[in-house]
Amino acid sequence: MAGMKRTTILYLLIVTAATAAIAWLLHAGATLPVPAGLPATVAATAPVAASDTSAVGSMMAGISKNSTGPLSHLFLQLLLIIAASRLVGRIFTRFGQPAVVGEMAAGILLGPSLFGLLAPGCFAFVFPAASLGTLQLLSQVGVCLFMFAVGMELNVDSVRHKAQTAVIVSHASILFPYLLGVALAYFLYTHLAAPGATFTAFALFMGISMSITAFPVLARILQERGMTRTLLGSTAITCAAIGDVTAWTILAFVVAIARASSLAACALNLLLVFVFIAVMIWVVRPALPRWLGITRLTQDEPSRGTLATVICVTVAAAFCTELIGIHALFGAFLAGAIMPETNDFRHKLSVRVENFSSVLLLPLFFVFTGLRTQVGLLNDWQGWLICMVIIAVATLGKLGGTATTARFTGMSWTDSLQLGALMNTRGLMELIALNIGYDLGILSPRIFTMLVIMALATTMLTGPLLTLFGEKHTSLADLPHPLRS
Repeated sequence: MAGMKRTTILYLLIVTAATAAIAWLLHAGATLPVPAGLPATVAATAPVAASDTSAVGSMMAGISKNSTGPLSHLFLQLLLIIAASRLVGRIFTRFGQPAVVGEMAAGILLGPSLFGLLAPGCFAFVFPAASLGTLQLLSQVGVCLFMFAVGMELNVDSVRHKAQTAVIVSHASILFPYLLGVALAYFLYTHLAAPGATFTAFALFMGISMSITAFPVLARILQERGMTRTLLGSTAITCAAIGDVTAWTILAFVVAIARASSLAACALNLLLVFVFIAVMIWVVRPALPRWLGITRLTQDEPSRGTLATVICVTVAAAFCTELIGIHALFGAFLAGAIMPETNDFRHKLSVRVENFSSVLLLPLFFVFTGLRTQVGLLNDWQGWLICMVIIAVATLGKLGGTATTARFTGMSWTDSLQLGALMNTRGLMELIALNIGYDLGILSPRIFTMLVIMALATTMLTGPLLTLFGEKHTSLADLPHPLRS
């Protein structure tokens, strides 16, 4: 007790002496001559402003000034975006929808379609035009990290050994809607393409928008419904994985074609894409275990050095694809796909990367997409009619093409229709593709809005359609052994 008392007295003496010394130095320093480099007006007016302003007024003026700073705006945006994403995501889960669908909807609600419509002054303060550049960069970083995690979820070796049925169905689920998307572009190009966009680029992007499946969203729907270990769930995961790789490869080539200024430049871009893919698969992938360290791959937790190496590989791959001209996310996706699978290494990385990107950075991407989505542009019945036609064509191509092909391969109509409903899930992957088309000046704001609504609608339809088509599934454990592989 006596020791504690002495320590307290010593502490108070130190604080008092230091505070008194600082106060005396400040008082003495106030009488020093003003430096010659300081403008006289600043030295003369600063004390007057301080003396003429009350303490409360000065504090409020400081708060008002600080609230307009870029960092304050970013923190305010993060607070609002994360809170709204979690809230709307939780509401959507109550209605049987994946949380990511609610987060996508939250992004649109925070845009000009609702927030900007109900409170334009507040919307302009929270999302000023000057802050959108920072928001876009952070959202792109989030998308790249997410695509890296998606790449790690793809098990190429297991897909390679699946039955040919999955390959046929997955490719049919891309070709049918792609064909319908290109056909639809023929009728929409003149009125809805961005000014200066070529028909080839517009049609190719319309095809992509119709044919993409959101592999991560589909996997979560299967998990939430307990369908992962069923024959239908296994087939859907395999088809989606094959379709994901195929669709993103096609999109990479479409972007290369769209960005090329001539036929020769297009051929060179495509050649660089092939070279990059070959280097990543046949050079970087075999060398990765050695770079990371064989013993480190077997550890329960990745070390800081391991994480640093992984991040360097991912950033380098994203940088290369950005230089080539096919967008950084393709490099991040391929970097994830070539990560070693030793001792569940991918899962350990995915937990860290996906949690960070999905909670903090991906909501920024949803909101940035929402800021571009202007539902008010569909201000006539023709616009909404075209939007409904786009949704119908997208569903017909994806669900119908998948179900019909699956039925011809021997699946029952019930399982075929459910597989078609699952493959019709577009979600976040669709928004990524649409933003690429928007950034390239191919999609106008009006068609961009229609396609965003289509992505939301088709994803939200997945659950109800699965219920409508029935949920009686065959478990993998009940199948003969040859059919499980």
